[in-house]
Amino acid sequence: MPHTTDILTAPSKINLYLEIKDVRDDGYHELLTLFLPVAEPHDTLTVSTNGVGFTLECPDFPELETSENLLYKTWESFGKTTGYQPHLHILLDKCIPMGAGLGGGSSDAATLLSWLNHKAGDAALPADALNALAVKLGADVPFFLQGGPAWAEGIGEKLTSATVDLHGMHLVLVCPNVHVNTGWAYGAWDAMNMADGKLRRDRKTPLTSSAAGNKESLPVPAVGVFNDFEAPVFQEFPILREIKEELLRQGAAAAAMSGSGASLFGLFRNRSHAQSAADSFRGAGHDAHMNRIEFP
Repeated sequence: MPHTTDILTAPSKINLYLEIKDVRDDGYHELLTLFLPVAEPHDTLTVSTNGVGFTLECPDFPELETSENLLYKTWESFGKTTGYQPHLHILLDKCIPMGAGLGGGSSDAATLLSWLNHKAGDAALPADALNALAVKLGADVPFFLQGGPAWAEGIGEKLTSATVDLHGMHLVLVCPNVHVNTGWAYGAWDAMNMADGKLRRDRKTPLTSSAAGNKESLPVPAVGVFNDFEAPVFQEFPILREIKEELLRQGAAAAAMSGSGASLFGLFRNRSHAQSAADSFRGAGHDAHMNRIEFP
Protein backbone atom coordinates (compact mmCIF):
# COMPACT_ATOMS: atom_id res chain seq x y z
CA MET A 1 0.00 0.00 0.00
CA PRO A 2 1.56 3.35 -1.06
CA HIS A 3 2.14 6.03 1.53
CA THR A 4 -0.21 9.00 1.40
CA THR A 5 -0.19 12.45 2.97
CA ASP A 6 -3.33 14.51 3.59
CA ILE A 7 -3.61 18.00 5.04
CA LEU A 8 -6.69 18.41 7.26
CA THR A 9 -8.19 21.55 8.77
CA ALA A 10 -9.73 21.46 12.26
CA PRO A 11 -11.94 24.50 13.00
CA SER A 12 -12.69 26.01 16.39
CA LYS A 13 -16.08 26.73 17.99
CA ILE A 14 -17.75 29.28 20.20
CA ASN A 15 -20.67 28.94 22.59
CA LEU A 16 -23.24 31.54 21.61
CA TYR A 17 -25.25 30.47 24.64
CA LEU A 18 -24.17 28.40 27.66
CA GLU A 19 -26.42 27.70 30.62
CA ILE A 20 -25.64 25.26 33.43
CA LYS A 21 -28.98 23.61 34.12
CA ASP A 22 -28.20 21.20 36.95
CA VAL A 23 -25.53 19.12 38.65
CA ARG A 24 -25.92 15.34 38.48
CA ASP A 25 -25.25 12.94 41.34
CA ASP A 26 -22.02 11.85 39.61
CA GLY A 27 -20.75 15.43 39.68
CA TYR A 28 -21.20 16.14 35.97
CA HIS A 29 -23.01 19.33 35.04
CA GLU A 30 -26.06 19.31 32.79
CA LEU A 31 -25.73 22.00 30.11
CA LEU A 32 -27.79 23.76 27.50
CA THR A 33 -25.46 25.34 24.97
CA LEU A 34 -25.54 26.61 21.41
CA PHE A 35 -22.39 25.74 19.45
CA LEU A 36 -21.26 27.67 16.38
CA PRO A 37 -18.32 26.44 14.25
CA VAL A 38 -15.69 29.10 13.57
CA ALA A 39 -13.13 28.97 10.75
CA GLU A 40 -10.41 30.99 12.49
CA PRO A 41 -8.34 30.11 14.39
CA HIS A 42 -7.90 26.53 13.17
CA ASP A 43 -5.46 23.67 13.68
CA THR A 44 -3.81 21.89 10.75
CA LEU A 45 -3.15 18.13 10.77
CA THR A 46 -0.73 16.74 8.20
CA VAL A 47 -1.53 13.01 8.25
CA SER A 48 0.97 10.62 6.66
CA THR A 49 0.51 6.85 6.38
CA ASN A 50 4.10 5.96 7.16
CA GLY A 51 6.20 5.09 10.17
CA VAL A 52 5.24 2.40 12.66
CA GLY A 53 2.17 2.57 14.86
CA PHE A 54 1.18 6.12 15.77
CA THR A 55 3.53 9.09 16.11
CA LEU A 56 2.63 12.70 16.78
CA GLU A 57 4.82 15.72 16.13
CA CYS A 58 3.83 19.14 17.47
CA PRO A 59 6.86 21.46 17.22
CA ASP A 60 5.27 24.42 19.03
CA PHE A 61 3.92 22.30 21.90
CA PRO A 62 6.09 19.20 22.33
CA GLU A 63 4.37 18.48 25.65
CA LEU A 64 1.39 17.29 23.58
CA GLU A 65 3.38 14.48 21.99
CA THR A 66 2.20 11.76 24.40
CA SER A 67 -0.21 8.84 24.42
CA GLU A 68 -2.54 11.01 26.53
CA ASN A 69 -3.21 13.21 23.52
CA LEU A 70 -6.75 12.90 22.19
CA LEU A 71 -5.43 12.23 18.69
CA TYR A 72 -3.70 9.07 19.88
CA LYS A 73 -6.83 8.01 21.78
CA THR A 74 -8.90 8.59 18.64
CA TRP A 75 -6.58 6.41 16.52
CA GLU A 76 -6.49 3.72 19.20
CA SER A 77 -10.29 3.68 19.78
CA PHE A 78 -11.14 3.61 16.08
CA GLY A 79 -8.74 0.71 15.55
CA LYS A 80 -10.19 -1.30 18.43
CA THR A 81 -13.74 -0.64 17.24
CA THR A 82 -13.31 -1.30 13.52
CA GLY A 83 -10.09 -3.25 13.09
CA TYR A 84 -8.80 -0.51 10.76
CA GLN A 85 -5.65 1.01 12.30
CA PRO A 86 -3.13 2.26 9.73
CA HIS A 87 0.37 3.39 10.66
CA LEU A 88 0.16 7.16 11.05
CA HIS A 89 2.47 10.08 11.57
CA ILE A 90 0.68 13.35 12.35
CA LEU A 91 2.28 16.78 12.23
CA LEU A 92 0.04 19.06 14.30
CA ASP A 93 0.20 22.79 13.67
CA LYS A 94 -1.56 24.00 16.82
CA CYS A 95 -3.11 27.44 16.27
CA ILE A 96 -6.26 27.07 18.41
CA PRO A 97 -5.11 28.21 21.87
CA MET A 98 -5.46 25.76 24.73
CA GLY A 99 -7.59 26.68 27.75
CA ALA A 100 -9.54 29.16 25.64
CA GLY A 101 -12.98 27.50 25.41
CA LEU A 102 -12.64 26.94 21.65
CA GLY A 103 -12.64 23.12 21.59
CA GLY A 104 -9.31 22.64 19.82
CA GLY A 105 -8.58 19.15 21.15
CA SER A 106 -12.09 17.94 20.38
CA SER A 107 -11.92 19.42 16.88
CA ASP A 108 -8.60 17.67 16.21
CA ALA A 109 -10.11 14.37 17.35
CA ALA A 110 -13.24 14.77 15.21
CA THR A 111 -11.15 15.71 12.17
CA LEU A 112 -8.99 12.60 12.51
CA LEU A 113 -12.01 10.40 13.29
CA SER A 114 -13.78 11.56 10.13
CA TRP A 115 -10.61 10.97 8.07
CA LEU A 116 -10.14 7.45 9.47
CA ASN A 117 -13.77 6.57 8.76
CA HIS A 118 -13.44 7.85 5.18
CA LYS A 119 -10.32 5.73 4.64
CA ALA A 120 -11.67 2.59 6.34
CA GLY A 121 -13.61 1.27 3.35
CA ASP A 122 -15.80 -1.70 4.32
CA ALA A 123 -14.79 -1.23 7.98
CA ALA A 124 -16.26 2.29 8.11
CA LEU A 125 -18.84 2.98 10.80
CA PRO A 126 -22.38 4.16 10.10
CA ALA A 127 -23.21 7.65 11.37
CA ASP A 128 -24.83 6.55 14.64
CA ALA A 129 -21.93 4.25 15.58
CA LEU A 130 -19.38 6.92 14.65
CA ASN A 131 -21.22 9.41 16.86
CA ALA A 132 -21.26 6.92 19.76
CA LEU A 133 -17.49 6.52 19.44
CA ALA A 134 -17.10 10.31 19.33
CA VAL A 135 -19.06 10.69 22.60
CA LYS A 136 -16.63 8.32 24.33
CA LEU A 137 -13.71 10.48 23.21
CA GLY A 138 -15.21 13.73 24.52
CA ALA A 139 -18.53 15.54 24.88
CA ASP A 140 -17.68 18.16 22.22
CA VAL A 141 -16.34 15.72 19.61
CA PRO A 142 -19.78 14.81 18.10
CA PHE A 143 -20.47 18.50 17.42
CA PHE A 144 -17.33 18.85 15.32
CA LEU A 145 -18.32 15.73 13.37
CA GLN A 146 -21.67 17.35 12.55
CA GLY A 147 -20.11 20.53 11.20
CA GLY A 148 -22.93 23.06 11.65
CA PRO A 149 -24.60 25.11 14.39
CA ALA A 150 -26.17 22.90 17.04
CA TRP A 151 -27.83 22.96 20.44
CA ALA A 152 -26.22 20.57 22.89
CA GLU A 153 -27.75 19.23 26.10
CA GLY A 154 -26.80 16.75 28.80
CA ILE A 155 -23.04 17.00 29.32
CA GLY A 156 -22.87 18.31 25.75
CA GLU A 157 -23.39 15.06 23.88
CA LYS A 158 -27.11 15.39 22.93
CA LEU A 159 -27.11 17.40 19.72
CA THR A 160 -29.91 19.10 17.80
CA SER A 161 -29.15 20.97 14.58
CA ALA A 162 -29.95 24.65 14.90
CA THR A 163 -30.80 27.47 12.52
CA VAL A 164 -28.77 30.48 13.60
CA ASP A 165 -29.93 33.63 11.85
CA LEU A 166 -26.63 35.55 11.95
CA HIS A 167 -25.83 35.36 8.25
CA GLY A 168 -23.49 38.11 7.11
CA MET A 169 -22.48 39.23 10.58
CA HIS A 170 -18.81 39.54 11.46
CA LEU A 171 -17.34 37.82 14.47
CA VAL A 172 -14.26 39.13 16.26
CA LEU A 173 -12.69 36.47 18.46
CA VAL A 174 -10.17 37.66 21.05
CA CYS A 175 -7.82 35.13 22.66
CA PRO A 176 -5.91 36.78 25.50
CA ASN A 177 -2.87 35.17 27.06
CA VAL A 178 -4.94 33.77 29.93
CA HIS A 179 -5.52 30.09 30.70
CA VAL A 180 -8.72 29.13 32.50
CA ASN A 181 -8.79 25.59 33.87
CA THR A 182 -12.17 24.04 33.08
CA GLY A 183 -12.30 22.02 36.32
CA TRP A 184 -11.60 25.15 38.34
CA ALA A 185 -14.32 27.07 36.45
CA TYR A 186 -16.95 24.44 37.28
CA GLY A 187 -15.86 24.46 40.93
CA ALA A 188 -16.04 28.26 41.08
CA TRP A 189 -19.51 28.20 39.50
CA ASP A 190 -20.62 25.59 42.05
CA ALA A 191 -19.37 27.78 44.92
CA MET A 192 -21.50 30.67 43.62
CA ASN A 193 -24.64 28.74 42.76
CA MET A 194 -24.88 25.65 44.99
CA ALA A 195 -26.07 25.34 48.58
CA ASP A 196 -26.01 22.01 50.43
CA GLY A 197 -25.42 20.21 47.15
CA LYS A 198 -28.44 21.76 45.41
CA LEU A 199 -28.90 24.67 43.04
CA ARG A 200 -29.98 27.91 44.66
CA ARG A 201 -33.56 28.64 43.68
CA ASP A 202 -32.97 32.36 43.25
CA ARG A 203 -30.78 31.91 40.15
CA LYS A 204 -31.76 34.21 37.32
CA THR A 205 -31.79 32.96 33.74
CA PRO A 206 -31.78 35.32 30.77
CA LEU A 207 -34.75 35.87 28.48
CA THR A 208 -33.54 34.31 25.24
CA SER A 209 -34.94 32.15 22.51
CA SER A 210 -33.78 29.02 24.35
CA ALA A 211 -35.36 30.08 27.64
CA ALA A 212 -38.59 30.57 25.74
CA GLY A 213 -38.46 26.99 24.54
CA ASN A 214 -37.56 27.86 20.95
CA LYS A 215 -34.35 26.21 19.82
CA GLU A 216 -34.88 26.80 16.13
CA SER A 217 -33.38 30.26 15.68
CA LEU A 218 -31.47 33.07 17.31
CA PRO A 219 -32.61 36.22 15.48
CA VAL A 220 -30.25 39.10 14.71
CA PRO A 221 -32.51 41.89 16.08
CA ALA A 222 -32.24 40.44 19.58
CA VAL A 223 -28.91 38.66 19.67
CA GLY A 224 -29.28 36.62 22.86
CA VAL A 225 -25.78 35.50 23.82
CA PHE A 226 -25.12 34.34 27.37
CA ASN A 227 -22.55 32.37 29.36
CA ASP A 228 -23.08 31.12 32.91
CA PHE A 229 -19.32 30.90 33.47
CA GLU A 230 -18.79 34.63 33.13
CA ALA A 231 -19.66 35.54 36.73
CA PRO A 232 -17.03 33.34 38.44
CA VAL A 233 -14.41 33.64 35.69
CA PHE A 234 -14.64 37.43 35.40
CA GLN A 235 -14.31 37.69 39.17
CA GLU A 236 -11.02 35.78 39.04
CA PHE A 237 -9.75 37.29 35.76
CA PRO A 238 -10.98 40.92 35.53
CA ILE A 239 -9.10 41.44 32.24
CA LEU A 240 -11.68 39.21 30.56
CA ARG A 241 -14.54 41.44 31.68
CA GLU A 242 -12.62 44.43 30.36
CA ILE A 243 -12.22 42.78 26.96
CA LYS A 244 -15.94 42.03 26.76
CA GLU A 245 -16.77 45.63 27.65
CA GLU A 246 -14.29 46.89 25.06
CA LEU A 247 -15.90 44.72 22.36
CA LEU A 248 -19.23 46.39 23.13
CA ARG A 249 -17.65 49.85 23.15
CA GLN A 250 -16.14 49.12 19.74
CA GLY A 251 -19.61 48.50 18.30
CA ALA A 252 -20.42 44.81 18.86
CA ALA A 253 -24.16 44.05 18.85
CA ALA A 254 -23.43 41.38 21.46
CA ALA A 255 -20.39 39.92 23.21
CA ALA A 256 -19.71 36.98 25.50
CA MET A 257 -17.10 34.52 26.69
CA SER A 258 -16.85 31.12 24.97
CA GLY A 259 -16.95 27.93 27.03
CA SER A 260 -15.20 28.30 30.38
CA GLY A 261 -12.90 30.92 28.84
CA ALA A 262 -10.62 32.58 28.25
CA SER A 263 -11.59 33.59 24.69
CA LEU A 264 -14.27 36.23 24.09
CA PHE A 265 -16.21 37.11 20.98
CA GLY A 266 -18.15 40.05 19.65
CA LEU A 267 -20.79 39.98 16.90
CA PHE A 268 -20.67 43.00 14.57
CA ARG A 269 -23.13 44.04 11.89
CA ASN A 270 -20.61 46.45 10.37
CA ARG A 271 -17.46 45.00 8.81
CA SER A 272 -15.35 48.13 9.24
CA HIS A 273 -16.22 48.30 12.95
CA ALA A 274 -15.27 44.64 13.32
CA GLN A 275 -11.96 45.14 11.50
CA SER A 276 -11.18 48.21 13.60
CA ALA A 277 -11.90 46.27 16.80
CA ALA A 278 -9.72 43.33 15.74
CA ASP A 279 -6.87 45.68 14.87
CA SER A 280 -7.26 47.47 18.21
CA PHE A 281 -7.01 44.22 20.19
CA ARG A 282 -3.98 43.11 18.19
CA GLY A 283 -2.37 46.47 18.88
CA ALA A 284 -2.95 45.87 22.59
CA GLY A 285 -1.05 42.57 22.36
CA HIS A 286 -3.99 40.16 22.12
CA ASP A 287 -4.50 37.42 19.53
CA ALA A 288 -7.61 38.42 17.55
CA HIS A 289 -9.39 36.79 14.60
CA MET A 290 -12.04 37.99 12.14
CA ASN A 291 -14.73 35.62 10.84
CA ARG A 292 -17.69 36.25 8.57
CA ILE A 293 -20.62 34.09 9.65
CA GLU A 294 -22.10 32.18 6.71
CA PHE A 295 -24.85 30.19 8.46
CA PRO A 296 -27.43 29.23 7.36
